[in-house]
Amino acid sequence: MDLITLLPFIVLIGAMFLMTRSAKKKQAAAAQMRNDMQPGTGVRTIGGMYATVKEVHDDTVLLEVAPGVHAVYAKNAIGAVLDDAEYNRIVHGDDQELDADGTVVPDDASSLTGDADAEVAKIDLGKDDAADDAETEDATAKKDVKDGTAKDVKGEGKTDGDADSK
Repeated sequence: MDLITLLPFIVLIGAMFLMTRSAKKKQAAAAQMRNDMQPGTGVRTIGGMYATVKEVHDDTVLLEVAPGVHAVYAKNAIGAVLDDAEYNRIVHGDDQELDADGTVVPDDASSLTGDADAEVAKIDLGKDDAADDAETEDATAKKDVKDGTAKDVKGEGKTDGDADSK
């Protein structure tokens, strides 16, 4: 056999080895993280629920999901162990970074559009009176067409069968 014919098989086996190796590393890191859990730390389950660890057993964990509400979960159901700052920011809404930095992000873009003291013209998105009158006339004309008493606005005396020719 020639080395060139074996080269694709060698590359394929090498790629499979590298993929399984990285997957095993991720599994080992997740298992180590779950084994390092201590009571009092915040966790996120694989379902997205945030809770505080109360007790750690061999295969299970007792979590406090709300004050006074406890649930037993499998260790494999823990998706991430969070540090205290991140857990408090997510669960309790504590923004220590915001307090330390002093930067406030506005809810709207008004502060990004030039002078803050300048008077901004407001656009009235409501309907104007002329549009309301036209809609009322259209509704009346449609009703008249249904009743058979329709009249043309240009020629008052015309009916549906009359022509404009002279």
